[in-house]
Amino acid sequence: MALPEPLLQLVTLLKRLPGVGEKSARRMAFFIIQQPGSYPEELAIALHGLKERLCECSKCGNITDVDPCSICTDPLRERQTLCVVETAEDLLSMEQAGIYNGLYHVLKGKISPLDGEDLPPSEYERLKERIINTRVKEVIIATNPRVEGDLTFYSLFSELEDLDVKISRLAYGLPVGGSIEFADRITLHAAFESRVDVRKNKRR
Repeated sequence: MALPEPLLQLVTLLKRLPGVGEKSARRMAFFIIQQPGSYPEELAIALHGLKERLCECSKCGNITDVDPCSICTDPLRERQTLCVVETAEDLLSMEQAGIYNGLYHVLKGKISPLDGEDLPPSEYERLKERIINTRVKEVIIATNPRVEGDLTFYSLFSELEDLDVKISRLAYGLPVGGSIEFADRITLHAAFESRVDVRKNKRR
C-alpha cells in the first residue's frame, strides 16, 4: 500500500536526518500524526523559521540565538584557554559534562579525503587570528579519535606550531573511532585531564 502523499513527504524529509532510515522515518512520521492534541502543530511551529532564529556565533562558531553567544560573553570563563572542536554538538557535550571552563572554537569542517572534505584556508587564518588577538596561552585540539580527526589535528598543529602558545590534545581515553558527542562525562573528564602537550611529546 502506498503512503498518502502528505505522509510520504514527511517520511522523505525525516530520512534526511543522520542515522534515520526508511523504517525509522516511517515510525517517527506515524508517531507524529498519531499524537493527541496540538503536538504536530507545535512541532511545525518550532521548526518554522528555525534557521532565521538561530545563527553562528561570530566569535566561536557555536549555534546560538544571540551573537556573541553566552559562552563568549561570560565574564567567569577562563579566557586564556581555547578548545577547538569539530562541531557545535561536540561543544555541547563538553558543556554538559562540566569539565571545561574556557572558550571554544568550532571548526567549519574537517579533513576527510574519502568524503572530499577539507578545511578551507580561511579557517586556518580565522583560528590563528583569534589566538593572536585574544592572547590565548593554551590551545586544546579536541578533534574526534577517528582518521578524519587525526588528519584535522595534524593539519591544525602544522599551522599553529610557530605560534607562541601551548598546544595540547585530548588523551586517548576516548575510544578510537568514537565521537566526543556520544562520550560519557567520566570518559570526557579522563581524556581532558590527561591531555597531552603536543610539543613536549613531539620532542621525545
